Amino acid sequence: MKRRLAALVYGNAKYSGITPLKNPVNDANDLAAKLKSYGFDVILSSDATALQMDKKLREFNVLLQKNDVGLFFFAGHGVQIEGVNYLIATDTDTTSEVDAKHSSLSLDKVIDTMSKSDVSTKIIVLDACRNNPWERAWHRGTEMRGLASVYAPKGTIIGFATSPGELAGDGTGRNGTYTAALLQHIDTVDCSIETMFKRVRNTVAAVTNGKQTSWEHTSLSGEFYFNLGLGKLISTYKDTSLADSLLVLDEGRTSHQIIAALKTHNWYLQNPGLALLNDASVDKMSIHNLFVIGRNIYQAACGSANAAQNFIANFISATSGFEEDKRKAVLDGMLFEIFFDSKAELRSKIKGRYFDEVFALQRHTSLKKSFAFIAEALSAANADFYSLPGKGHELAVTIATKKVDDEYRVEGVFIDGKNVLRRIDGDDDWDIDTGIKYRRLMRGHFEQLLSEQLVLPARQLKLTYTPTTPDDFDEVGFPFNWTVQKQKP
Repeated sequence: MKRRLAALVYGNAKYSGITPLKNPVNDANDLAAKLKSYGFDVILSSDATALQMDKKLREFNVLLQKNDVGLFFFAGHGVQIEGVNYLIATDTDTTSEVDAKHSSLSLDKVIDTMSKSDVSTKIIVLDACRNNPWERAWHRGTEMRGLASVYAPKGTIIGFATSPGELAGDGTGRNGTYTAALLQHIDTVDCSIETMFKRVRNTVAAVTNGKQTSWEHTSLSGEFYFNLGLGKLISTYKDTSLADSLLVLDEGRTSHQIIAALKTHNWYLQNPGLALLNDASVDKMSIHNLFVIGRNIYQAACGSANAAQNFIANFISATSGFEEDKRKAVLDGMLFEIFFDSKAELRSKIKGRYFDEVFALQRHTSLKKSFAFIAEALSAANADFYSLPGKGHELAVTIATKKVDDEYRVEGVFIDGKNVLRRIDGDDDWDIDTGIKYRRLMRGHFEQLLSEQLVLPARQLKLTYTPTTPDDFDEVGFPFNWTVQKQKP
């Protein structure tokens, strides 16, 4: 399910001898961050010389050989010379057109590089039709403004900020007009790239009062989506199971009666409702409904429903009479509920109350397919963890402490040589005069907190304290409003 995506992103603004452009570096940085969030392996270059641009293109060519989708983006000055488009480097010799074309990056070279690679989908985006400051020196007329029309080889889409002969706006805010519109629409879930570019065109036209019209050349044979919903990545279960808020309940079905009971948050309904789940009833249920039942069992357990808690604690015996694919569907649903909400979107914080208990089931080889499923689902959703849950890998964590009076205070939490302990974003409860405030946690509670924030079962965390602490110490001082949860890009 994991997509293999590569991108080369340029933003050139500080040109020699002319006023710097305002937005291209921001455009490149913001788009690179967005692409990374969708799983792209990104090469980012800002204010690059001609030599640097060529070097990055060669690096990109190597990267393309390991991927299925390649994306090239350039923001900055671009010109056409004798019908050929050139992307201007910060040190391009602009004395004449001849000098310029031999000291900049030819768009044809970019297209050739991508067309001869193994990627099946090739995307080129150019926010590069700004006013040419060398127009007078080159003695050219207005008919040579903007970029020239180009041929899009098979499997390629090329997006331009303007139609031929038009100029692109540098934007009034952080981003250029075209890139701002691109960033606005790129997040639309399950929106094909062709539809996205149409929406970009509408926005650009509206913002510029019709003065700028973006356009595309395309020869794509398939569809590409930036923000691909899980329903398109996971074919095992229906969309209404993954985004179970869309499920319409039919009280005539036993499976739906169970789901309805578990959703009530009423123990007197949840417990007898779950009792309807047995070998005979499961035999008549689809894996799609069993997946949703699994989700709601976990939800009910987190709400303290005894029957749901017991079901998790005794999962092996409780499901021993289920067919293999139906047992898997229930466990898949429980695992999915930990990480994804009712819209099939990643939770900002996992639902972790029974995280350890469910992941303890990973020790049973008969259940390994469920943990492979959740690892693939998280990978497909571009979830970013220190170690991907479901893979079963141990994570080495070193906790730096300092003894103050009778308390061992946590000063740092190190993974791969980096201190990952950080103040929670946006927290204003901070007094610089009095310093960090600590709360006392029992050692077991602290280690469980690490497990939840690092999103790995406690048994997969190899914890080391430094300096070495006594084996029998039972309390830890942990700073208020700090976390080891991985920071989102």
